[in-house]
Parts: sequence; structure tokens; C-alpha cells
Amino acid sequence: MLKIRIYGTAWCGDCRRALRILNERKIDFEWFDIGRDSLAEKIVKEINHGNRSVPTIIFPDETILVEPSNSALNHKLDSLE
Repeated sequence: MLKIRIYGTAWCGDCRRALRILNERKIDFEWFDIGRDSLAEKIVKEINHGNRSVPTIIFPDETILVEPSNSALNHKLDSLE
């Protein structure tokens, strides 16, 4: 099964919050730091119409959440189980 891909930056509080939720739920994911990975930054900008909006989270079903609330992220994770 494909992993969840999360694009963010180390300094982003919303990214740390999303990572904490994924780690607490023991969800397997791939992390891409757009500050260090120009291809990852390009992907985020393409998804977000030129903006570096993080976290941008792409799920195995290809749905995308951008800067989700805890509730929205947990709801999406619940639907994957």
C-alpha cells in the first residue's frame, strides 16, 4: 500500500501538529521538507496554485488536505482504516 506523503517545513507549527497526530496513531508516512527539497516545494506550489502552503498531505487515494485542522485530519485518517 502507498504511504501518506506529508510536505512541510521543520519550523511550521501546523506541520509538527500533523506529524504528532500521525505518529500518535502509528500511521506510516513519508516526510518531505520543502525547505530542503526543491522537487517537493514544486509539488506543493503546483497543488496550491503557487503557494507554499504546508502541511500539504497527500493520501494513498490521492485526496489532499492542506493545513487541516486536527478534526479534519483525524476524520480522514479514520476513513482510511
